[in-house]
Amino acid sequence: MSNLSTKHLLGIKELTAADINLILNTADSFKEVINRPIKKVPSLRDITIANLFFENSTRTKLSFELAEKRLSADVINFSSSSSSVKKGETLIDTVNNILAMKVDMVVMRHPNPGAAVFLSKHVDAKIVNAGDGAHEHPTQALLDAFSINEKLGNIKGKKIVIVGDILHSRVALSNIFCLQKLGAEVMVCGPTTLIPKYIASLGVKVGHNLREALEWCDVANMLRIQLERQEIKYFPSLREYTMLYGLNKELLNSLSKKIIVMHPGPINRGVEITSDVADSDQSIILEQVENGVAVRMAVLFLLAGRV
Repeated sequence: MSNLSTKHLLGIKELTAADINLILNTADSFKEVINRPIKKVPSLRDITIANLFFENSTRTKLSFELAEKRLSADVINFSSSSSSVKKGETLIDTVNNILAMKVDMVVMRHPNPGAAVFLSKHVDAKIVNAGDGAHEHPTQALLDAFSINEKLGNIKGKKIVIVGDILHSRVALSNIFCLQKLGAEVMVCGPTTLIPKYIASLGVKVGHNLREALEWCDVANMLRIQLERQEIKYFPSLREYTMLYGLNKELLNSLSKKIIVMHPGPINRGVEITSDVADSDQSIILEQVENGVAVRMAVLFLLAGRV
């Protein structure tokens, strides 16, 4: 198969295992490209891509922009903080105005779950969801899967624990869907207040003891506490959270086996993970960042139908 079964990338839920493997294999080729002295290919030379970010983002936005430029696409950047959205313009108006400029593809991050799906039904362009509220963040899950695959050679049968603020995390949900479709066992671990009630119905294990979870897993994906999404207090203090769910070098070294440590970023150093863990040889956090560009290049290339 050399084509995706879907016109858009709205979430991992809509992808098949074959789609995911196609994206990861294509990303492999692009990783080789971005490590050459000349890092550009003309694959999307006559394609125009608009990056619409209605929510703050540094890494994802830069990663998509770099991926687009490496593919020689024409890029339009739009940030809602400096746009007419502030003056009351609706999402559909904003997008229609951008489409009137003849855009082929839209990469969008939006605070509302389902915004990318809504958009895909109303505009005639390929849509890539760069994160919609606490719902999904498909390219992050794909680059996480790519990074695990690269490190362990395979995802099938591996045990992966996602630790922390599962309730507010779009990364957690996309990762669960992606890893399960590739044959991994998934556990979530965190305070009861930060694990949604429905999560067990997705077929994941639920744990509340960090040491037990780390002893069980091959890979630990440490999530950031998303204080900006929390209207109420979900735990007494950051200090208490760190004592129970923070990963430090002492705990890492005391495990009976070597595990891989990941983090989708940005890291709250000293909260969910200490600096000496983030910078250790068991951490693949910087590899995740590098792989993000290759994976996003693969997604854009495949959606553009340039196969």
